[in-house]
Amino acid sequence: MSPGVNRGIFDAHAAGTVTSASLLANAPGLNDAITRLRHASTLQVGLHLNLTAGAPVAQPGDVTSLWDPRSGEFYLLPQLVRRALMGRVAPEHVAAECSAQLARLRTLGVSVGHIDAHRHVHALPGVWKPVVAVARRAGVRAIRVPRAALLHGRIRVSRALVAASLRVALRLAANSGAHDRDLGRADHFRGLDLLGAQDFQRRLLALLDQLQPGTTELMVHPGYVDQDLTAWDSYTTGRERELAALCSLEVRDRLARGDILLVP
Repeated sequence: MSPGVNRGIFDAHAAGTVTSASLLANAPGLNDAITRLRHASTLQVGLHLNLTAGAPVAQPGDVTSLWDPRSGEFYLLPQLVRRALMGRVAPEHVAAECSAQLARLRTLGVSVGHIDAHRHVHALPGVWKPVVAVARRAGVRAIRVPRAALLHGRIRVSRALVAASLRVALRLAANSGAHDRDLGRADHFRGLDLLGAQDFQRRLLALLDQLQPGTTELMVHPGYVDQDLTAWDSYTTGRERELAALCSLEVRDRLARGDILLVP
């Protein structure tokens, strides 16, 4: 997302607490991330599909249902959700943009191991199926199935109806994900309830003590605040709290206890 976010992710990886990360193909920190990846061969990398910030990677004429002609950039999250629920997001446009973002990363030498999405928009109607289809065609072996409500208190969407509708979309995606047996996915998905927490470290330690049997994808957002981040995303200082916790002796000792195995 930004050089500061990249630095935070790689610091957490060096601390042994982050094993996988996702790249935004159209964000300001992309080239910095590519440079850093050359020195972090053990970090597993995927595509963080972005349909709500910045400009499309695909040719604009190929994805007209995804971007606002007034700004030349993607529709913002509330607008995208409404358009998806109204059937105004063309699946072929989603496929074109997802393919373009994936191709950009691969052109830069990234071995893409999974796909997830900024704000979990891949769970929306008209988005999920083409993303799954692109993943299959491209040989991407895993896709995130967000088995939790998207919206935590920090994430601001302008209408409660949009928030409720997006929760429904996430549940539908989780259910349909059960039929996509050829795509790898975690048994559990956690971390949304940690987002923005002032007591992030305490809550993270409690969550680690309560993990269910099986594989859990634990979503975190470590990073350092910089100008690119503040221009791109509303979640800023919370990233530094997350980073401090992920690099802390307490969290590292908890993970080293032996009952949790970190996997890419």
